Formats: sequence, structure tokens, C-alpha cells
Amino acid sequence: MKFALDNLATLDDLPFDQVIDVRSPSEYAEDHIPGAINLPVLDDQERARVGTIYVQDAPFKARKIGAAIVARHAADYIDGPLADRDGGWQPLVYCWRGGQRSNSFASILHQIGWRVRVLDGGYRSYRRLVVRALYDEEIPHRIVLLDGNTGTAKTDLLMRVQALGAQMLDLEGLAAHRGSVFGPVATAQPSQKMFETRLAAALRALDPARPVLVEAESNRIGNLLVPASMWKAMRAAPRIRLKAPLASRAEYLTRAYADLVEDRDKLESRINALRGFHAREQIEEWLKQAADGEYVALARTLMERHYDPRYAKSQERLSAGLLQEVEMSDMSDADLDRTAARLVKIMDNWSVGQPD
Repeated sequence: MKFALDNLATLDDLPFDQVIDVRSPSEYAEDHIPGAINLPVLDDQERARVGTIYVQDAPFKARKIGAAIVARHAADYIDGPLADRDGGWQPLVYCWRGGQRSNSFASILHQIGWRVRVLDGGYRSYRRLVVRALYDEEIPHRIVLLDGNTGTAKTDLLMRVQALGAQMLDLEGLAAHRGSVFGPVATAQPSQKMFETRLAAALRALDPARPVLVEAESNRIGNLLVPASMWKAMRAAPRIRLKAPLASRAEYLTRAYADLVEDRDKLESRINALRGFHAREQIEEWLKQAADGEYVALARTLMERHYDPRYAKSQERLSAGLLQEVEMSDMSDADLDRTAARLVKIMDNWSVGQPD
């Protein structure tokens, strides 16, 4: 009745029709096996109640109350989300460690006649594999970093490179953050564990023998940390540096950050977040530009006085790993398409000279 995950690649070819996470909603929200649905046998309040009884009263009483709750939830799921499953349905069930919650639920499904298995070690066994891949072992992929000042369309170019058939990894997309004080997007950032799950899945989908373009980041994206093995691979990777005129970058940023342009309060809050880095007079100038709708001028002065100096300082120790500089002009769609094609050619040429 037990099923063991030998490695993360096992997830790509599971011999099951569905993976069911029976942990509480908050546990599932923090992280879960990719593709798993949540059918909690104890919700957050019920889990806390049973746990308190187990510790403060009696384990037998807690197990009895817990079993009754599990049975009620199981009945609801059998009549509801699982009502259309036929006799040949084969689910994989897991909880935190493959214990009472998953085994209790699986026993009920088994009695119906479904060929159910329980994940050996539960979610913890899966989590150990993610940690091993992202912290204990080296990343096997051929990483190439895409570097450049703020406003050089790095994320946009990643998407265009992918459309041309090359490989890329969008760390900011996985982290739901654009990598700066102006970076938060409408969707909240995932937990650190969920970010690592997304990253591990994205890496599994890539061919280690082919180059992978990754935007040069710090080791923190918003509130999330890039895992140690990934960060080590990025630190050792060669980089392609993008360059573009300041005026073109400012125009591009007003398009790329249209959500901030359209939300005055959000834009002002982002500017105010820079108060620890700049004098009050500078902050007031930026706030006035925002209030007056001078968004291109605002983008330009933010880059001139905040982002570009910081980027220049970060580059002082990185020139040794430079593959090539790529110059853009007006950063129009046509210009970005040409740049993407050039990036693919640079990666391919670099890959030819690398050992297998």
C-alpha cells in the first residue's frame, strides 16, 4: 500500500491518476507536491483541536475524535469531488509523514475498491528530495546569466528567447516578484518552500546538456532566497551584458511597469520605500514627478540616481565572467526580437565550446 519516491524525476511519470494531499489547507498552501489536489481530512481548526486533546487529555480520545472527523470528510469527498471516479481509478495519498491522516483516508478508499497507495514518508519525503536537489547537490545545468542595468528588458527577453526554442529560467516569475523595491506584483509571493518546489520542477523540465538563460539576480528576490546550489551555479556562470540608451530604458520601464503607472498610491508607496537610501529632497522630487504624471522623467532619474550606481558597483568584481556585451537601440519590439535572436546565437556558440 506504500509508494516511495526515489527521486524528483519520479514525479514526471507517476503511475497514478491523481495525487491527493490530505493535510490541512494551511499546510497545502505553504507547499505541496506539484499537481496534487487538497482534500483535507482535518482542517486547520480541527487539526489544532485534535492535537490539543492528544497532548493535554488522552491520545486514545484524540484518535477517536480524529477518526470520526476523517470519516465525515471522506464521506463528503466520496459524494462530491470523487463521485465520478470509476472502479479503475488509482490515487496516491499523502499527509505530513505518511501517518494516520493519509492511512485513514486511504483505508476508506481501499474498501471501496480503488487501488490507492500512500506516499511513504509523506510530504517530508518529497521535501527531502527538493532540499537535496537545491542545497546538497550541484545544479547540472549550463547556466548563462543575462545581465544589464534596470530597464534593459531582461525578463521580456527571456520570454522572447524561449519563443525561439532556447531554454530559460524565469526566477522572478517563480518568485512572483520583479526583483527590486518596485518589484512586487499583484500576486503574493509564495512561501520559500513553494518557491523551491517551483524551481525544482522548472529545472527538471530543462535539458542539462543545453544552455539555460537566467536573469542575473541577487541571492534574494523580494522576501525569498535563491537556494544555495542555484546561487552557486549562478555565481560561476558566464554572463551576457545588455546595454541600452538611458532614454530608451526610461520609455521601456513606463510600459513594463504600467500597473504602477496606473496606481498612484502604489507608486508613491514604492518611492517612499527608498527613504532610507536618499535625502528627503530627492524623495520629494520623485513624488512630485509621479503626482504630475511625468513617468518617463521619473524612470530616468530613478535609474540615474538609484539603480545605475548600484548596478555599477555590483559589476566591479564580475567582468571576468563576461561572454559578450549586446547593445540595443530604441528597445522597440523589433529591436528586442533582434536582441533575442542574438542572445540565442551567443548561447549556442558558447555551448559548442563547453565539455560534455
